[in-house]
Amino acid sequence: YMVSSASTTGAKEGFGDEQRAYFQRIAKMDLKNPQIVGFGISNAQTFEQATEFAKGAIIGSAFIKWLTNKGTSAIASFIKSLRP
Repeated sequence: YMVSSASTTGAKEGFGDEQRAYFQRIAKMDLKNPQIVGFGISNAQTFEQATEFAKGAIIGSAFIKWLTNKGTSAIASFIKSLRP
């Protein structure tokens, strides 16, 4: 689990060069376990940036907000919103 920043969880506009370089450095370590990025993943842009060098991303706050506003029947549309 890679934490994308030293801030609280929640939506971000995107990741900066420093964060993306961090993701790349970890990916180059060729670690045994797949890397998953968490914190700040809330939309297609941040999901794509987080998974450029990682195997996945954890989306917490944005997903809970989506469920609260739209209900469980909208889970598939949330997932589709993350894909380009």
